[in-house]
Amino acid sequence: MIIEGLASDAITRACSILRIPAPSPSSNNPLDFRMRLASSRAPAFGIMELLSRQSLKNLTQQRGWKIMSYRLLVRPLLKFFDSESAHGLSLSLGSTVASTMVGQKLLGTLYRTPSLPVDAFGLRFRHPVGLAAGFDKRCEALSLWPSIGFSWTEAGGITYHPQDGNEKPRMFRADSDRALVNRMGFNNPGAVEARKTLQRTLDSGNWPRTPLAINIGCSKVAMADNQPEKDYIATLQQLWDFGDIFVINVSSPNTPGLRNLGQEGKLTSLFDAISSFRSMRESDHPVLLKVSPDSHDDDIRMMVDIATSRGVNGFVAVNTTLGRPNPTSTRSRRAFSEDGGLSGRPLAARSIEVIQIIHKQAGPSLPIVGVGGIDGPESAWNAITSGATLLQLYSALVFNGPGIVKRIVRGLKSKLDKAGIQHIHEAVGMDVEF
Repeated sequence: MIIEGLASDAITRACSILRIPAPSPSSNNPLDFRMRLASSRAPAFGIMELLSRQSLKNLTQQRGWKIMSYRLLVRPLLKFFDSESAHGLSLSLGSTVASTMVGQKLLGTLYRTPSLPVDAFGLRFRHPVGLAAGFDKRCEALSLWPSIGFSWTEAGGITYHPQDGNEKPRMFRADSDRALVNRMGFNNPGAVEARKTLQRTLDSGNWPRTPLAINIGCSKVAMADNQPEKDYIATLQQLWDFGDIFVINVSSPNTPGLRNLGQEGKLTSLFDAISSFRSMRESDHPVLLKVSPDSHDDDIRMMVDIATSRGVNGFVAVNTTLGRPNPTSTRSRRAFSEDGGLSGRPLAARSIEVIQIIHKQAGPSLPIVGVGGIDGPESAWNAITSGATLLQLYSALVFNGPGIVKRIVRGLKSKLDKAGIQHIHEAVGMDVEF
């Protein structure tokens, strides 16, 4: 009854803020709320007000609201939109709230995570859990991610040339399998515009206080012209002064020919060019290689050897997969029939395998970022004990909301306590036999 009462009060308050009729007590549920919202003409500023006004702050003080706010209000609202539109709306609303100190404090109250420090790449992370690339492609919501608990952010992917990406629809949900399929195709504003956005954020005084990684991809036109090295270097030149870490993406399945850059000769040429670029800069930053889950194990070992011999500082494992599991619902079957890369829970097992392969090949001195199917404390712990020093979330944020970050960090702390371990570093790779 307490939970039902909180849900009823939350929906009634939301309807008041959005200026739509409140449902009757007998039907005061998220479905009816969504139906009323769809049939109304709730102004956009009303939705903004829902997420930023004082009444939301009052709601956060109620027992249970922190857990229910996403599931009862935000997620039901977003289900009115296709996957990409819902993503854009949530990003816009969240970045609007986080653009002010009041909004940041409010979000911080909701999603404050415990400290579980990790040192990697010469940087200090409050805890291991960061945001994966693909969520903030335009680098426009950098203050949002720390506010909802992430200890670091990977923005992008950014290519040198602006790109619209592939035709829509290009993002599909498989809710019952906790998976997403996308064929976005590196839609982004291009490196020059991304630099302007980053500079504006810096000048505004709203720069995040957590490490920023930037994911670098290759423009389609550069792939067609067989000039990928020039494209990657041109993007690095534009963004080098803004990122703390740079991730070289040669593993997205949604740009024709991109994965061929993982072949021995092409990967060698690319990292020779990047190594030369780094040697001419006054300051250096860690450079990581993002690996495909679809590569053969021996090819992964080859890529690790080439990358480490050219000064690469670590790895991100893994990108999305072209593989498909058996669907558990009709909606999943439709999503899995679409072209594109799959992320989420079905990717977890292969992600663990690749993390272990890289950890064995590169040794414990080079950090690995584990990503793919991490959606709770257990999967996060499996990634760490398999060799990952840091973690990233994407699909888990979509399906569980921002509260998942806190839940994972708390769960990791509990795992450390049970294992009699004080620091995350002691758990990294503990299940891997060399």
